[in-house]
Amino acid sequence: MVEMIKVILGNLFSKPATRGYPLVKREAFNRARGQLRADLNNCSYCTLCQKKCPSACINVNKATKSWELDAFACVICGICAEVCPRMCLSMDGEYRQPVYTK
Repeated sequence: MVEMIKVILGNLFSKPATRGYPLVKREAFNRARGQLRADLNNCSYCTLCQKKCPSACINVNKATKSWELDAFACVICGICAEVCPRMCLSMDGEYRQPVYTK
């Protein structure tokens, strides 16, 4: 019983073991990929990103000049950003924010 009280008091007066996530965010690790960013103003719609994507989550339509990414299918490998000749795709260290509604 005495040992348990020591543990309780130790936990009560010590710093918490976890961080309060929504308010306190952890910095991204070095070389963290995060999420895919696209600058479509610079895109030539060459479809290289679509061809090289292992999860087939990118759909490029040359005729309508549209570009679509299925974020839930993306495995965040970064191959599309490496292959892009105009460098309009990039991976940043920020992770996608949680969504509370569909």
